[in-house]
Amino acid sequence: MSIASVPEAPLSSATSSLHRSASFVRLKETGIRSLLFLCAAVSILTTFGIVTVLFSNAIYDLSPQRVGADGIAKPNEAFFQQVSLTEFVTETRWTPQFSEKHFGIMPLICGTLLVSGIAACIGLPIGLCSAIFLSEYAAPRTRAVIKPVLEILAGIPTVVYGYFALVFVTPYILRPLFHDLLGMDVGVFNAASAGIVVGIMIIPMISSLSEDVLRSVPRSLREAAYALGSTRFDVSTRVVVPAALSGIIASFLLAVARAVGETMAVTIAAGQTATVTADPFHSVATMTSYIVNVSLGDTEIGSIEEKSIYAVGLALFLMTLVMNIISQFVLRRFREVYN
Repeated sequence: MSIASVPEAPLSSATSSLHRSASFVRLKETGIRSLLFLCAAVSILTTFGIVTVLFSNAIYDLSPQRVGADGIAKPNEAFFQQVSLTEFVTETRWTPQFSEKHFGIMPLICGTLLVSGIAACIGLPIGLCSAIFLSEYAAPRTRAVIKPVLEILAGIPTVVYGYFALVFVTPYILRPLFHDLLGMDVGVFNAASAGIVVGIMIIPMISSLSEDVLRSVPRSLREAAYALGSTRFDVSTRVVVPAALSGIIASFLLAVARAVGETMAVTIAAGQTATVTADPFHSVATMTSYIVNVSLGDTEIGSIEEKSIYAVGLALFLMTLVMNIISQFVLRRFREVYN
């Protein structure tokens, strides 16, 4: 009695088809992984390009030798090849566009910190309080109304905020309160009005980020506090906010970094007076407003004025970089992990 042999051709064909299918899946996964890696590398390449542009124009000039209007080749020099770092850091006068040139960035830093400090004093508490209200107190219907309004604030162009500060905040809020009642001198362009509108601008960022962090706190912590007889205010301030402290502080730092880098609203409302002052009612110049003022198109390419833009941009970049590093440290230091 003979045993019929099983044909091997169909099995071999099925195995080959499985191999082809597995190879196709691996190829597709490799392609997707490569595409995702390229997307993630875009931010790294962009940052590298920004740093290269800033350093090549502020520290060492890598551009080809330029030819002046007289046809004579002129050597290229970066900003810090023409201005000493000591003068840049310690000098208290910033007049690169005047006949007597001084390149001390301290007035621009003071103006930037003054406007950002006023914005932080206004935006941080209002943004946090609104986030607590939306997370712990507001009904779903109320939240559905307030959230879109905050998003509208975030979508208003910064130029509109600048003109709002110039034609409303200064004449109708600051002057009646401080000039008419207290006799203080309030200029048309001043740091206070710029700080107020920048503070309004960062409220949506703080509110949105802080609310997300507060709502991510486990419900069990709230229920445990209520079981011990705590009121809603006690639960919000003594349980939920401390539990979400790392995320709240990170949102604060991101908002302050946004205020430091604000350009058009500050340029319109604060003015262009580069001076070291702590008076919020006088005109000041920030680093971003100076960059806008010089980048109007009438500055000669390769001149010391044009190079000063990159030097100020490099200082602004380093300032925001330090703030981002601090925010990352705060996140690692105060992060709470819940199971």
